Amino acid sequence: MSSAPPPIPVTVVGLGADGWAGLTAAARSSLSSAEVLIGGPRQLDLLPAAECPGQRVAWPSPLRPAVPKLMAEHAGRRIAVLASGDPMFYGIGRALAEELGPRSLLVRPHPSSVSYACARLGWPVEDTEVVTVVGRPVARLAAALYDGRRVLVLSAGAASPGEIAALLRERGFGPSRMRVLEQLGSEREDAYEGTADTWDHAPGDPLNVVAVDCRRDPAHGAPRLGATPGLPDAAYEHDGQLTKRHVRAATLCALAPAPGELLWDIGGGSGSIGIEWLRTHPSCRAVAVERVPERAARITRNAAALGVPGLRVVVGAAPEALAGLPAPDAVFIGGGLTAPGLLDAAWAALAPGGRLVVNTVTLESEAVLTDRYRRHGGDLVKLAVAHAVPVGGFTGWRQAMPVTQWSVTKRPAARQADAEDTHTKEKDQT
Repeated sequence: MSSAPPPIPVTVVGLGADGWAGLTAAARSSLSSAEVLIGGPRQLDLLPAAECPGQRVAWPSPLRPAVPKLMAEHAGRRIAVLASGDPMFYGIGRALAEELGPRSLLVRPHPSSVSYACARLGWPVEDTEVVTVVGRPVARLAAALYDGRRVLVLSAGAASPGEIAALLRERGFGPSRMRVLEQLGSEREDAYEGTADTWDHAPGDPLNVVAVDCRRDPAHGAPRLGATPGLPDAAYEHDGQLTKRHVRAATLCALAPAPGELLWDIGGGSGSIGIEWLRTHPSCRAVAVERVPERAARITRNAAALGVPGLRVVVGAAPEALAGLPAPDAVFIGGGLTAPGLLDAAWAALAPGGRLVVNTVTLESEAVLTDRYRRHGGDLVKLAVAHAVPVGGFTGWRQAMPVTQWSVTKRPAARQADAEDTHTKEKDQT
């Protein structure tokens, strides 16, 4: 009994601005033999009809939800999907790999716009930060702005350079040099430049990449932001509900964010914990839960200003507002600890290995944390910070309100049960 033939792999062909002329022989062969050609209208127009007679299908909008439907409609036929440059670099290749599995794909990459841009600029690719604003807010660029760094921005269209210049001025990087590289790799390749402070170029070709040599204006009023947690308090808009800088740095250290992980920031206040969690790595995710609508709106503004507009803000009171949220890798509780069921709900949401960090300044909440520390272990610490202030003609210390912090990693169920049995015996003995 013969087995069924393996499914025909979907070929994904990277296409440059030079179109058919820039393709390898293998890529041309894949496109010529395809029964179905799927791509954006601009990409499809680059293929000669005589060489590529297959049925042409333009991607609908939105694109991602259409992927499984189109693949199912043309199953069993030879499909070639067109991508800009390298399909696996911010391209359709990711969606296809996630939908079909990598073994169902044959990817024929082309040099990406980043490779072309770095070649033109003389920038080492490995030392160049890349930010895309294709289908994403331009505010994402703010998280990549550091004096002396080089950033390539993948533009969403002709208006992107002007939007980038405006953001650079607003964030205190007006002296930054900007170079717009258009139609990279084609006969129509062009470039123009200026500084963000003086940018007055009219929108040009929609197919462009913007290179930014970051230069911070020391005279600008924006606070200097570093790459580690503990941003200046002045970086945040707030009404007093803000985890202060030194405590915030210690809190992020205890939360220990890692790439791809999700944080619940319960009692978001000004959003500082969730925002600085997201700034540690572009793949990190966070949900801020805040019951006061005005504060929730402030969190959204702070997230955009600090380059992480992807922070999700849920307006509501915990624990009710936690229902339906994706399971977290870590939870921070910065307010409302005495709300009935909140601590239990946060603990239950964590899988073994998940981290919980709770900060409080009240004796009532501290008593709750002391009990949980005895039951679950972890670290219970007192954080005290004092600032030097004028005292008459001298200088003295002004003590901030001390913060009690409990941090713990959830153990597997069996080990947790043993720990709680020990806690019960200790209570009985006392």
